[in-house]
Amino acid sequence: MSTQTFIVLAADPRDRLDKLVVELMARASPCSRATAQRWIENGRVTVNGRPARASISVPVGAEVAITPEAPPPTTALPDASIALRVVYEDIHLLVVDKPAGLVVHPAKGHAEGTLVNALLAHGGFERASADPRDPIGHLRPGIVHRLDKGTSGLLVVARDERTREALKALFSKHDIERVYTAIVIGEARDAVIDTLHGRHPKDRLRFTTRVAEGKRAITRVRTVERLHNATLVECTLSTGRTHQIRVHMAEYSNTPVLGDPLYGAAPKDPLLKALAAQLGHQALHAKVLGFVHPITGEKMRWESELPADFAAALNALRAGG
Repeated sequence: MSTQTFIVLAADPRDRLDKLVVELMARASPCSRATAQRWIENGRVTVNGRPARASISVPVGAEVAITPEAPPPTTALPDASIALRVVYEDIHLLVVDKPAGLVVHPAKGHAEGTLVNALLAHGGFERASADPRDPIGHLRPGIVHRLDKGTSGLLVVARDERTREALKALFSKHDIERVYTAIVIGEARDAVIDTLHGRHPKDRLRFTTRVAEGKRAITRVRTVERLHNATLVECTLSTGRTHQIRVHMAEYSNTPVLGDPLYGAAPKDPLLKALAAQLGHQALHAKVLGFVHPITGEKMRWESELPADFAAALNALRAGG
């Protein structure tokens, strides 16, 4: 790849070289901070003709030369046997409707059989890291946000680094419309749930609102329908923390998502208990996804129908009431 040379201006972020490289490359071919750090470590970034560390500050007027290199390939293998429901695709991105039970990307205990494996078989992806804070990002090309294994619904995937970085910026600014449908146990109420969110101090698989320090998490809850000892709700995300809806519904209003194996206890009501067992996962579905296309500027929005098992549980609760 050809070398690009820049003269550092006073307005550029100069406290760290890796941050500066991200800013400079945004004018040409955007890259993630992880990518910038890899280039610096491999000697492909020079300051006034000399290699430098990612942490150095850079003076005004310095000449920064950047020679990009191809990203490391993912070790995940394509698997065309995994069903992939694509609701939209173009050369930049695609939107898929993920079934419950499908893991999004390879991880401990799930080396194969994931959405990423299906996407690689579908084709057209740059095999680059997806998250600058993720040291195994090379295992998950194109992934900019995730749905839990037991959650179904809409997910956007980037096909190249430029689109991935632009989508990540939309998520960071909360410029993505995301609405989830859920069946929760008990009588939920309309609410704006605004809490801190962090990893549980005693159970590393769980997250909690009961922390002194954490990231802000905001969920807007709207009740849709009263059911048999349960409520159908819509949850709109203003932030996208791990397990956010599941934690908020369980801890804030004591109305855990039906079938949630991590945040909900087994229901005492016989019908709810039977339906939770039949589902085998939380009754949570990513129903709406909308955003302005980061490359074309087109306003886009999709809605996904409830999966058959979710709809069957809902109808059973309507009849049970």
